Amino acid sequence: MERSNSGFSEAGLRRLREVLARHVESGKIPGLVALVGRGEETHVETIGTMRHDGGAPMRRDTIFRMASTTKPVAMAAAMVLLDECRLRLDDVVDPWLPELADRQVLKRVDGPLEDTVPARRPITVRDLVTSTFGLGMDMTALGAPIMGALFEQGLTPDLPEPMPGPDEWMRRLGTLPLMYQPGERWQYQISHDVLAVLVARVTGQSLEGFLRERVFDPLGMTDTAFHVPDDKIDRLPTLYAPDPQSGEFLVWDEAKGGRWSRPPAFQGGGGGLVSTADDYHAYFRMLLNGGMHGTQRILSRPAVELMTTNRLTPEQNAARNAMARDNVHLSFGQGQHGGWGFGMAVRTYRGDYASIGQFGWDGGAGTSTYADPGRQLVGILLTQVGMTVPNSARLIHDFWTTLYQAIDD
Repeated sequence: MERSNSGFSEAGLRRLREVLARHVESGKIPGLVALVGRGEETHVETIGTMRHDGGAPMRRDTIFRMASTTKPVAMAAAMVLLDECRLRLDDVVDPWLPELADRQVLKRVDGPLEDTVPARRPITVRDLVTSTFGLGMDMTALGAPIMGALFEQGLTPDLPEPMPGPDEWMRRLGTLPLMYQPGERWQYQISHDVLAVLVARVTGQSLEGFLRERVFDPLGMTDTAFHVPDDKIDRLPTLYAPDPQSGEFLVWDEAKGGRWSRPPAFQGGGGGLVSTADDYHAYFRMLLNGGMHGTQRILSRPAVELMTTNRLTPEQNAARNAMARDNVHLSFGQGQHGGWGFGMAVRTYRGDYASIGQFGWDGGAGTSTYADPGRQLVGILLTQVGMTVPNSARLIHDFWTTLYQAIDD
């Protein structure tokens, strides 16, 4: 079998392209950028167009809304602060986040908001980085008063109205009880946005400013930010959220004049970054290299190991796996990995073609970013089709299935 210099077979890379092209040719995915890297070798595919009705072709430097794949990258800000002992894992967060002091906790997650007991202990940094501080997007509790309150208060992304500024966002969050006791249960999303406020208050900088100084600029991530400036807006495709019944392409966000065309009021750690395949490749290569980028250290090796090792108990993982497994209308089967580190999934069992130890995450805007330390592999797949329908999730699945088949060493 023919082999490329990177440990991929030439036939495997051809199959990868054929499978990706098939999704675009189906008419369900307007365009994509895929990057696979091993060692010093990088292979990139750009297929399709920026709009579902044609328009400019996808390019290697097309800028995408990274959605929840923001989480593994934004987490680096907290890890820098832990490395420098400006934060400690078991520090109580009250001095920086007084809105979270003296918490009340619901007696029942589906109970009335006033039926509470006092929290058994304060919230710590560890609770935030592991997504176990007591509040989050719990798709098994849709319809409960607390979930209704989170939506009504504008505390979650992807609503018609953008989230308020960080101080107002924290004020609103502080009016709600916790769903679970601190440290008890893994819950999605909100802890990452709380971390963004914590980083800003500890450093006196915006989250983006701190990330730019300590991570983005050293790694050469020149296109990664929380909005797209005017001189780059032509590189941002339209974002679609297709109709779940008809599959019709509905525009969720236009490039010019859209949500990402101006700086947001809230720079959240749970979503909101825009980036390119090469920028994300630089970040995940740094993680594979134990925190090093060339001769420059971005994160300590122990920090990277902490981020990319499962941090959840079996009981906490059961709740996370249930969300992925039993809410197929939302996740389309994504998210079954067996573990969670800091800001990213960690595979602890062989549930599909991917190896144990692989780490990374997927985004609801049709993005997937993972690294595999055993294979020294980075894979990045970026589209502009949200997961209101299963099309981008199926593309992501097929990307990883064919990518692992292409490895030949």
